[in-house]
Amino acid sequence: MSSLSELLLHVEESRTMALSGLIKKLKEEGNDVLSFSAGEPDFDTPEFIKKAAIKAIHGNFTRYTANEGDPTLLKAIVDKFAKDNDLHFEQKNILVSNGAKHSIYNALMAICNPGDEVIFQSPYWVSYPEMVKLAGAKSVIIETHAEENFKITPEQLSKAITPKTKVFLFNTPSNPTGAVYSKSEILALAEILKQREIFIVSDEIYEKIVFDDEKHFAIGSIEELRDKTITINGVSKVYAMTGWRIGYAAGNEQVIKLARNLQSHSTSNACSISQAATVAALTQHTEEIEKMVIAFQKRRDFIVEELNRIDGIHCPLPKGAFYVFFDVSKFYGKTTDHIKIVDSSSFCDYLLKEELVGLVPGIAFGNDKCVRMSYACSYEEIFDGITRIKRGLKKLV
Repeated sequence: MSSLSELLLHVEESRTMALSGLIKKLKEEGNDVLSFSAGEPDFDTPEFIKKAAIKAIHGNFTRYTANEGDPTLLKAIVDKFAKDNDLHFEQKNILVSNGAKHSIYNALMAICNPGDEVIFQSPYWVSYPEMVKLAGAKSVIIETHAEENFKITPEQLSKAITPKTKVFLFNTPSNPTGAVYSKSEILALAEILKQREIFIVSDEIYEKIVFDDEKHFAIGSIEELRDKTITINGVSKVYAMTGWRIGYAAGNEQVIKLARNLQSHSTSNACSISQAATVAALTQHTEEIEKMVIAFQKRRDFIVEELNRIDGIHCPLPKGAFYVFFDVSKFYGKTTDHIKIVDSSSFCDYLLKEELVGLVPGIAFGNDKCVRMSYACSYEEIFDGITRIKRGLKKLV
């Protein structure tokens, strides 16, 4: 057999997707697994969105749309950005894709050439390095730590920039840490970026899931950065529409044009029925978002307090999204009769085998001292999960 793609042979499978698959398999086998791995709200998609999809089906809105998205949805996205983010686009600046992940991939492919450098911070979302690799570019990773609330400084950003830097890939609120950059912190980073010809790809998929009176601020709304910024968003997280697969990118017309060209040959348009549902999501007021955020904050408060009660765990307080990213490195070197904890992967393997608790190792996000735990699940599951974690860790010596 002839050799396969050298590029894809060096691309790793998404660890979060692989773990979710393993946990589903364990559940199908009858195991009482508690999964805290998925970045998926446990709430139902709001009823009015479902009804819009059903109406679209009955109205035979089941054929191809324009590659870039149906004009009604493009207008809804333009209006959303203007209202929520002080971002002002025309429809030619928008591309609707199959989820925000697809939107980020399209943007990086449209911008990068082989040898270009893409800067982002660690901990990072698991797909960033692999997407950069697929674009033929090189990842330049700025390490952050819990003591700095997992945020980079302007000095770190400036130091990371080289003549080969093409993109700053920015994410707030953050997956996996839940860190939220304030307006003043973003303005400080912008002072560095204003001086350079660097594109910004801003992943803002969690923008409405923020706590403690935090406010999301779109970096692309800064005048000097408007034409350099590609803003990524979607409906998966905020509207509990993960399976509907709708994300969108907005920004520089030439970048969006190239991304449209790529999509026209790879997937074509996103699902027409999901697009109709997204129009409803973006144009009709709902209190479901506020209720969901309140529930997430209650879960966060409980889980952070309980984790920090465990001797050896340090869990910073996340300000957004629905994850805690906590340091478990003090357990490295500890053992039971059949396993030794040496890193975040063995820590998670142990809890999955011993207590049927599914967490994601921090190494998947570029930080091997920590693990990620999603609280996009019921309060009862969280309570049970914390109980099991405490019980499992007490067995280690």
